[in-house]
Amino acid sequence: MPATQQGASRPDVPDATALGAYDGPLVTTHRGADDLLSAGLGLAGLRATQPPSVADASAPTVDELRRRAIWTNWRGIADLGPGAHGESYGSLDPVPGREARALLKLPGARQPHRVLLQLPDRFDTTKPCVLVTASSGSRGVYGAIALAGGWGLPRGCAVIYTDKGAGTDWLAAPDRVAHQLDGRLGGEGAVAFELEQAPSGVAFKHAHSGDHPEAHWGEHVVQAARWGLAQIDALIADEAQFDASRVRMIAVGVSNGAGAVLQAAGLDAVDWDAVVAVSPNVWAGEGGRALLDYALEAALWMPCALQHPGFNHTPFARPGVGGMVRCASLHAAGMLAAADPAAQPDEALQHLHDSGWTDEALQSAAISQGLDLWRAVAAGYASAYLRAGPDAMPCGYRYDVLDAEGHARPASASERALWWSDASGIPPGSGVALLNPAEPVDALDPAWPGLVCLRDLASGADASSHALRAAMQATRARRPPADLPVYLLHGLADGLVPIDFSSRPYAAWVQAAPNRLQVEWIERAQHFDALVALPLLEGRYQALMPHAYAALDRAWAESKHDD
Repeated sequence: MPATQQGASRPDVPDATALGAYDGPLVTTHRGADDLLSAGLGLAGLRATQPPSVADASAPTVDELRRRAIWTNWRGIADLGPGAHGESYGSLDPVPGREARALLKLPGARQPHRVLLQLPDRFDTTKPCVLVTASSGSRGVYGAIALAGGWGLPRGCAVIYTDKGAGTDWLAAPDRVAHQLDGRLGGEGAVAFELEQAPSGVAFKHAHSGDHPEAHWGEHVVQAARWGLAQIDALIADEAQFDASRVRMIAVGVSNGAGAVLQAAGLDAVDWDAVVAVSPNVWAGEGGRALLDYALEAALWMPCALQHPGFNHTPFARPGVGGMVRCASLHAAGMLAAADPAAQPDEALQHLHDSGWTDEALQSAAISQGLDLWRAVAAGYASAYLRAGPDAMPCGYRYDVLDAEGHARPASASERALWWSDASGIPPGSGVALLNPAEPVDALDPAWPGLVCLRDLASGADASSHALRAAMQATRARRPPADLPVYLLHGLADGLVPIDFSSRPYAAWVQAAPNRLQVEWIERAQHFDALVALPLLEGRYQALMPHAYAALDRAWAESKHDD
């Protein structure tokens, strides 16, 4: 059905501008072969190894982009293998309903964040249920559909999403053609991400917005919740009376999305019935470690440590021959004492153990090493913390599209048009590479100079170093209200956001004061459910999502509203 513009139609409902809206809402209807939960793909379509096709890749339609975005985000988060979602737990039966989307701006922000409401037809205005969520990682606005949408929509709950100031609205040279509210590239409407000057390569909002979005994740969630409730009232105004004070409202998220809902809980600005946080990237008010801190450590030390014989049978531990080269770099820099190459991996591993890395976390951290996530996180987050533009990133990093010979080239029309639907939020990926600083060059270990530069920046004494550390401190969480039920889940084998750096210190800090925190530490669970069914990992790990669904069941059953 064609998209139609629709706003609040009753004077007692706050309009979008009052809530900080930048543009929207855009309201669309999704029924029949184009539902809310899977865009009509169902389990078989989501399991397909190729994304849904488009008629013209350089100019995909709104429906084609939406379908691909939903496919991308289901597959990026959920275990869809045999016996998993849609079979042993959860449902992928079609959920008809409506969507409203908008761009909201926090006060003082340069860039908006995307928000989305999914309102199923079976939403019960007499017993209203609403889930509020934020995307995992740096994903686009559908980035939590497998968790919040997958649990809530089949139950008739409305789901409110935010991309929390990140997302897949990438910009590329040679111009500044940007993604519109409906996901299409170009047009005359308001855009989700814009820069005063076109980047020489590629820019993405999380790193280059100029807003340091991570420090405001909680505010993004709160603003999205308020906007979503107003939109529910507007959409059903002619159908039924909606009393927002009776809403059963749960905030839920995974990874960065979980960190966002915990930040929102600490603001105490919404009357949540419960908060469910799964594998959160959270830095407690006291204790723990910041993501940039341990990501830099992993990027520098892990290639060498993974050469230890204890990782001989660890999947993804040794994607190339660079591990021993890294050992040599560490030794040459005076960071490893052992001169014997055979002893260097043991010393590097001991360094990581001394810093708090467990063997269980290191086994799955090899996945992140193999996917080059540590370098990606270090460069991207440092840029975000310093509010750097794409051509002024710390230490000379930059993003670009490369040709077959490794030279920068302009992105094609089809690449740019499909970034919104296909990208995972933070490069490398979708044809965009993270390029190491051009100078100085180390032919044997090309990543080394940039990583050492970032390490020195994080520990230095100049103004940029102080600004970086202050920005990191701004991401620390606040305690939730004492009477708020918080359900905290984390895998003991998480190697991307290790439990000992995040959830455990957060739990200890919260539990030092009156609280209603419930924790669940999950054996044999790592960070990426989407990888559980890979042949190399099959049987090694269990999925987190069934535990998350069970926690939402408990939160629902224990919430204060009567059925």
